Amino acid sequence: MPAEIIDGAAVAAKVRAEVARDAAALATRGIIPGLTVVLVGDDGASAVYVKAKEKACHEAGMHGETIRMPASTTQAELLAVVDGLNADPKIHGILVQMPLPKQIDPQAIIRRIAPHKDVDGFHPVNVGKVLIGDSDAFAPCTPWGALVLMQAYNVSTAGKECVILGRSNIVGKPMASLMVQPGVDATVTVCHSRTKDLVSHLRRADIVVAAIGKAEFVTGDMLKPGAVVIDVGINRVDDATAKAGYKLYGDVHFPSASEVASLITPVPGGVGRMTIAMLMKNTVRAASMVLA
Repeated sequence: MPAEIIDGAAVAAKVRAEVARDAAALATRGIIPGLTVVLVGDDGASAVYVKAKEKACHEAGMHGETIRMPASTTQAELLAVVDGLNADPKIHGILVQMPLPKQIDPQAIIRRIAPHKDVDGFHPVNVGKVLIGDSDAFAPCTPWGALVLMQAYNVSTAGKECVILGRSNIVGKPMASLMVQPGVDATVTVCHSRTKDLVSHLRRADIVVAAIGKAEFVTGDMLKPGAVVIDVGINRVDDATAKAGYKLYGDVHFPSASEVASLITPVPGGVGRMTIAMLMKNTVRAASMVLA
């Protein structure tokens, strides 16, 4: 039987409705949740993504703004902007869009953002809090969104074998941190480019989270029958027949994997839809902390 498709758009819409409700409640108490995104340079994909974030803020009744800076911006100039946002009480969430121009050290920028405004969840303080299960943590939006998708579809995680493909700071490592927390209770294996006999790990996995950035790398014959497959990958592959000149593919070969899995996320329409929704949720929570 073909896998049930996890509808990321529907779950994201539900999360965003909850965000709008919570933002409205805060507004009655004089607090308008505010998110500022800083975009340095003119990367086309980043510009589209940033525009979507600003639109999502406005739809939720939040304050959303974008600060655009030229590609020639120095690290000192960007740090000064971050310092100003840290000090602005109307701004509850700060996100500096990656990638940054080569003259700027991204870690220096991430570490400068006040942890209580780090709604992207990449500051070392939040990374550590996620790892130890601190309830004050801001979890990175993509892995948190992947977990929320599993929960929305009542995926049993306790005691299950979860294999994560990829060890990035953006998805792989925080995904592992989230999956081992009490209440989730998965047994986690993180695989990467130096893993030996990768397929043997995949074939015993009850849950596979693919986040390695290789189009259609995971095929159906690598999976355990009935596995839950969460495809985080978004890969642009040139295709002259497509209107945009390219098509989007996940890290999983959907046609073959969907014949083996029990649940699977599509690309697009899966995890990607959750990222902005969880960013909005983090921002509203950051605003609510003002009342604490």
